Amino acid sequence: MRLPVRLLARCFAIFAVLALSVQQAAAQAILRDAETEALFKDIGAPLVKAAGLQPGNVDFVLLNDPSINAFVAGGQAIYIHSGLINAATDVNEVQGVIAHELGHITGGHIIRFDEGAKAATNVTILSLLLGVAAAAAGSPDAAMGVLAAGQQAAMGKFLAFTRVQESSADAAGAEYLSKAGISGRGSIEFFKKLQNLEFRHGYSQSDEATFGRTHPLTGDRIANLRETYQKDAAWNKPDDPKLQERFLRVRAKLYGYLAEPEQTLISYPLTDNSIPAHYARAYAYHKEAFVGKALAETAALITTEPDNPYFLELKGQILLESGRPDEALPALRRATQLTGNNPLIATIFGHALIATEDAANYPEAERVLKAAVTRERESPFAWYQLGVVYAAQGDMPRARLASAEQQVMEGQYAEALHNAEAAAIGLPEGSSDWLRAQDITMQARAALEDKKKKGKSKRDG
Repeated sequence: MRLPVRLLARCFAIFAVLALSVQQAAAQAILRDAETEALFKDIGAPLVKAAGLQPGNVDFVLLNDPSINAFVAGGQAIYIHSGLINAATDVNEVQGVIAHELGHITGGHIIRFDEGAKAATNVTILSLLLGVAAAAAGSPDAAMGVLAAGQQAAMGKFLAFTRVQESSADAAGAEYLSKAGISGRGSIEFFKKLQNLEFRHGYSQSDEATFGRTHPLTGDRIANLRETYQKDAAWNKPDDPKLQERFLRVRAKLYGYLAEPEQTLISYPLTDNSIPAHYARAYAYHKEAFVGKALAETAALITTEPDNPYFLELKGQILLESGRPDEALPALRRATQLTGNNPLIATIFGHALIATEDAANYPEAERVLKAAVTRERESPFAWYQLGVVYAAQGDMPRARLASAEQQVMEGQYAEALHNAEAAAIGLPEGSSDWLRAQDITMQARAALEDKKKKGKSKRDG
């Protein structure tokens, strides 16, 4: 029985592709930036509404990945690679991608993944049974041939299923763009960029090549969508210039943050005095620890727009990370106020207040950080900072509770359990903080027990 079991594992392995991609996405670095997230929210809102969803319930997550890609992986979250933002030249292109991904969400394609996998699994199991029969009849070569053919057929059936889903998402995306009054020109232009990449890497565009693809041929997608888009009333509608300017700024700051400084200065030379160029160079210089040059670029930005909270945030960040937290406070305080206590910016401000090591700043740091975690509980760094300021003020029960909050988010369940139990001892029984400590205690215990059971099951297996 060894040979069939090994081959069965190989055959079933092809259906682990989606689960693996989701795990890899979870492991990729998530990039958090208040300005970028605000842009995603604003450019996606009309499309989310057109898709019949609530804008506040759809999340946009930026991943640090240079490949040109976006995907959904369950729930109402769209993951966008940094490489896609860098490749796009127009905000309308990104909106086209968002519309397509919304088509996957509304189509329930992740949920329906099992349908395609089940159909393909049936083919694989049939080929396995035939292969076992051939092997039992004394023909191992024939068995291997049957299994290989069955695996190929299963993969073909599964890929055909995914191509149907992609075509469905294309059609839904076109519908949402139309309902939102957004032109499909950007969608077409982005598909052309993908097609050029395929040409550059030698991917076949023949009909025969379709069999091995998860997506329909890009040329066919362009032809089908162009016909649909050109009939739409929004086809010739110009892009929103304000959204386009915001996109160019976000793309530049992302490029400056991720690219090598030398490359940033080539892409955004000193002769370029645009806001995106100042943005990109500020990050490039900051990465190289050229504090004076980074602050000069930031000063150029603030001179143009004195009350732009993201320019002020950048100035404060540079000063803070250069060991000058006292000087960072005015800019970060103003940025926090202008954004209505945006949790990301407020957390940086709270960190700067603590970094001054001035006890007079601790009460303000506590207020700022408590407001940040109230608006966004899933922020380990904010909880860590809140724990630091509680400890600095001698409030150890709440310091331990804040640490437990941070640790349970990071999967450090043993540490979270220890801190939550210690916090509960020192907190007023029945208070909201005491009740939260009980919740974390139960959550951590359950997670540890589950981990223990899985470990035992693996050992027994």
